[in-house]
Amino acid sequence: MPLRQGMTPEKLNHRSGDSLPAWFGMKVVEVGEGLVAMEYVIRPQHLAPNGYLHAASVIALADTAAGYATIAHLPEGATNFTTIELKSNFLGTATEGSLRAEARPAHQGRSTQVWDATVRHVESGRTIALFRCTQMIIWPKQP
Repeated sequence: MPLRQGMTPEKLNHRSGDSLPAWFGMKVVEVGEGLVAMEYVIRPQHLAPNGYLHAASVIALADTAAGYATIAHLPEGATNFTTIELKSNFLGTATEGSLRAEARPAHQGRSTQVWDATVRHVESGRTIALFRCTQMIIWPKQP
C-alpha cells in the first residue's frame, strides 16, 4: 500500500494525544514510503526492577511504530486497524540514552498487514530487539 497523502511526523505525533505513546515520550521522527521511525529517551520508568530495560517498554515502542506505520499505509477506504499477533526477540538492553524503532512492511494486504520493526540503541547502534506484528485492517460496516 502506498503512503497515505499528508502523513507527516507531526500528524502522527498529534495522534498520540495523552495516550501511552505520549506517556512514554515516544516521537515519530521519520515517515516515508514503507517506513515509520520513532524514538524515545530512556527514563527510569522504562526500566525493570533489575535495572535494565523492561521488555514491555521495548515492545511498546516497536508496536507503536508498527501501528503508526499501518495507519500511514492503510488501504484506501479502510478506517482503522487492530493488532492480532506480535512477537519479539530481545538481543540486548540499555539503561540510558535513546531507543529508535524502524517499522517496515513484510506484507501489505487488504485484510492484514505484517510489519517488522528493529529497535536500536541510538548512541551505540546496537540492536536491542527484532519485532514482528500482524495487523487486521478494519473496514466500514456494511448496512
